[in-house]
Amino acid sequence: MIIMGTPPREDKIFKIIDSVLKQVFGENATLFIYEYLEQRYSLQKRDFSKKIDLFAKGLEDCLSSGAFAIECKILEDLQSVYGSFGAIRYERKTERYDFASQMKIAMQKA
Repeated sequence: MIIMGTPPREDKIFKIIDSVLKQVFGENATLFIYEYLEQRYSLQKRDFSKKIDLFAKGLEDCLSSGAFAIECKILEDLQSVYGSFGAIRYERKTERYDFASQMKIAMQKA
């Protein structure tokens, strides 16, 4: 028996990621990114939010420095959907920018 209700949080997070990628790159390039993540990292779409560290690594590997803008947009859209979850800094510093840890904080608040 299937009970209809609100989709799991992971589905909502994926929808935000999917929406951002499609807005920026379009359908075909987004599918290419998904294939890249699946082939190189064995990461399927349904697992993005569960394995956000791996998603971030794969996205950065695939898009290089362009990943930063996408990561910022994902965080901004997540914040707009779920409201403010604290001050998130979207700037690179001399140490490694950590999108995954910021996503984990945001997902706890979502």
